[in-house]
Amino acid sequence: MPTTREKSQLMSASEIDRTLVRLAHEILEKTEDLDKLAFVGIRRRGVPLAQRLAAKIEALENRKIPVGILDINLYRDDLSTVSNQPVVNSTDIPFPVKGRDIILTDDVLYTGRTIRAALDALFDHGRPSRVQLLALIDRGHRELPIAARYVGRHVQTTGQEIIEVKFQEIDGVEKVLLVERVD
Repeated sequence: MPTTREKSQLMSASEIDRTLVRLAHEILEKTEDLDKLAFVGIRRRGVPLAQRLAAKIEALENRKIPVGILDINLYRDDLSTVSNQPVVNSTDIPFPVKGRDIILTDDVLYTGRTIRAALDALFDHGRPSRVQLLALIDRGHRELPIAARYVGRHVQTTGQEIIEVKFQEIDGVEKVLLVERVD
């Protein structure tokens, strides 16, 4: 298994928070009907992202925005190369998807394959009126015609580089790192 080494820190905790404030304002500017708005976070790190954005919008607008959790493991097109037995976590979307303006959230947008799987999984729960994508980091290298409407930061990477997003809720630390594979 290849190891990695840290090249640089791209974002600190305060930079992540400022970026989420900006994204929350951007969402509010581009959303016509807040009553239809809902976030769906892609498990794992898309979930705290969705929860934080919903909390920021609630603080700004004094209204609750529903948040769902989407597990895409059974929808992945690389299932056989990931593991013999996929780990299935729960999907929890506690609101009707039909007719909603869904913002699908993930930490890093790369090839687009995770988002393709997420769309398949989401549409199994109903047909939203619109789905938009939000990614904290867009690192390019798309293999599918998928683009995020809301992006925290664009970071050009090489094939050997990896973006690691660390959230307090999952990792106990808060930062975004650029790391490099070391063979």
